[in-house]
Amino acid sequence: MEKRVLVLNLDHSPVAVVTVQKALVLTLLEKANVLSTYELLEIRTVSRSFAYPAVIRLNQYKNIPYRGVLLNRANLFRRDRGECQYCGSQRHLTIDHVIPKSKGGKTNWTNLVTACNRCNVNKGDKTPDQAGLTLKTAPFKPTLAYFLADYAERQASEWIPFLNVNVPQ
Repeated sequence: MEKRVLVLNLDHSPVAVVTVQKALVLTLLEKANVLSTYELLEIRTVSRSFAYPAVIRLNQYKNIPYRGVLLNRANLFRRDRGECQYCGSQRHLTIDHVIPKSKGGKTNWTNLVTACNRCNVNKGDKTPDQAGLTLKTAPFKPTLAYFLADYAERQASEWIPFLNVNVPQ
């Protein structure tokens, strides 16, 4: 798998993740500076060699409206690290409303968790307290930086100093 490059705005906020080729074009056109490189990796041409960029910063601030992280099944499972928030199982996962819709619960980040089919069926139309269940972690609305930090922990440790976010273990 090819390494990706984290792009930061002039204020060091994360903007995007791009290919190495795109990052090199931005730096060669002097639209960005390399802040961090991947160790022991380089790109060689006939006449030059370049350090393999890990993090670049744009030289001009780009006003990019923040749209938030889309609430969907894949992102919910990613936030909850692919495990049931009641028992920790990683099999037969479903989505559970912590406060059931019938009791006024909303479909939003702070009321949805990943649950295995068994826990979801056992909980039924009750709150976790009523069903005798305890959440492993409280549901929260993730940010782009949260998902980038999660990726960085697994794939790109060079990004971590540039992301001001704590990823729950």
